[in-house]
Amino acid sequence: MLPAKLKKKMIEVCDKKIAQKGLDVGVSFYAFFANKNDDPALLMEAAVWWIETHQLDHFEKAIKIKKMIEAMA
Repeated sequence: MLPAKLKKKMIEVCDKKIAQKGLDVGVSFYAFFANKNDDPALLMEAAVWWIETHQLDHFEKAIKIKKMIEAMA
């Protein structure tokens, strides 16, 4: 389960990327963090969710990730 703070950030980033580059834009879990790793625990939660829990590829469609997050109610 992802923290609400991270889910909100993921949806915001996906929305921004989709608005900029269209529905086919891809993202990795690194897209949700600044270049400076200022929250390693949150980064690890995102990595576990992305890699272990859902076995996603390095890059996935932003629209797919957004739908997955929204479905997590």
